[in-house]
Amino acid sequence: MPATAIAKLSTAQTLLDKIWQQHLVADLNPERSLLHIDRVLLHERTGPALLEGLTHAGRSPRHAHRVMGITDHIVSTAPDRLRTRTSHQGSSFIRDFEERTAQAGIELIGLQDPRQGISHVVAPEQGWVLPGMTAVCPDSHTGTLGGIGALAWGIGSTEGEQAVATHTLVRPRPRQLRVRIDGRLPQGVYAKDLILALIAREGAGGGQGAALEFCGSTIDELDVEGRMTLCNMAVEFGAWTGLIAPDDRTLAWLHGRRDAPQGAAWDQAVKAWQTLRSDDAARWDWELQLRAGQVEPQVTWGTSVDLGGGISQHIPEPALERDPARRAQMERALVYMDLVPSAPILGTPIDAAFIGSCTNSRLPDLRAAAAVLKGRKVAAGVRAWVVPGSMPVREAAEAEGLHKIFEEAGFEWRASGCSLCFYSGAERLGDARRIISSTNRNFEGRQGPGVRTHLASPATVAASAVAGTIADPRPLLGH
Repeated sequence: MPATAIAKLSTAQTLLDKIWQQHLVADLNPERSLLHIDRVLLHERTGPALLEGLTHAGRSPRHAHRVMGITDHIVSTAPDRLRTRTSHQGSSFIRDFEERTAQAGIELIGLQDPRQGISHVVAPEQGWVLPGMTAVCPDSHTGTLGGIGALAWGIGSTEGEQAVATHTLVRPRPRQLRVRIDGRLPQGVYAKDLILALIAREGAGGGQGAALEFCGSTIDELDVEGRMTLCNMAVEFGAWTGLIAPDDRTLAWLHGRRDAPQGAAWDQAVKAWQTLRSDDAARWDWELQLRAGQVEPQVTWGTSVDLGGGISQHIPEPALERDPARRAQMERALVYMDLVPSAPILGTPIDAAFIGSCTNSRLPDLRAAAAVLKGRKVAAGVRAWVVPGSMPVREAAEAEGLHKIFEEAGFEWRASGCSLCFYSGAERLGDARRIISSTNRNFEGRQGPGVRTHLASPATVAASAVAGTIADPRPLLGH
């Protein structure tokens, strides 16, 4: 190989390399670096204890204006929550969070703030997190922000204290994985289906703790919200975080956002963001490919995200699994889920349907579900909720009349929050024991004691609510 070609390979960088280098404070050894952290997000579930620990250590926020508190995890999503001051288990957390953020000089987006919503929805929606930034939050789905080209990841409370006090964190340099997805999305197939199909094929540990970059023609055509869905679930694939290079679609989505640069500062930012893409000669530790045209609507049948597949498939037979550990996992999952091997997943009766979470609660998600529900009714005996990812999303959906479609179909149209993404005792769907959900996790008890969760796209959730059983959305979309 010519010397010039070797030099080009040695200097070529991935998107991760570029952001890492721009935030490098010091290399501690060949494997670990001290990185500058641009933004820290806190929420009311862990934020009060984190800020209390900081105070006890005699520390204070180094840059309070670069820390944002958002009330989202254990809040009531009842539509009248402010008027009736709905009492719920999270009330004490919320009050403590309000007091501690005020004492620390940290801006809080609370329940009465019109910007309120789920942290990973609000931060990019407000332009508070931007391409090329580093951002952390005590929440495992912080990688969602990689959908706009930010390097973001979930942390624990101890790291959270350090990030607030110093705006630095020590990180091991991760391996790098590129996932290339090409082809046109079939009707009724969405970003959620792509990531579920990838995880079902490669396993929940397929990401091996890597920094995962999505690319390919499918990604180029995917809306920004869909990109955030992919990066949101990179952690369910076992990856450290997910990334997608910002492009013209990203810039158009961010332009005019409340906290995004304006005027000349915007033009300067755009020039910097346009460099945030992997070089042609960049190398990854390994690569995977997925053909979008071969993916059908997906649904999980087990208690791990990788226990799922295409909606037309039958539930696998554990006896055919060669790996003893995997076979035991499948057997336990089928007992918990009360399902029979070799039976079709289509037609499995459900008790409830949930559309929401930081995975699938943005405006395009609601539009996709509404397209299925328009002119139809939720099946008798099925309870259904839709929880927008933020109050601005809720307002935008109402401006399009989407709330009327949901309400006329029989869905409850609620206020924003994490809601039934996980069970905290704050909210529950009555006695429902089998739920089809647009959320991101399906382990035992994730949505309540004994609750069986099937993960799917908002469109599949909507179709299932109408059928009263797990259903394919494509026939309702003219497929």
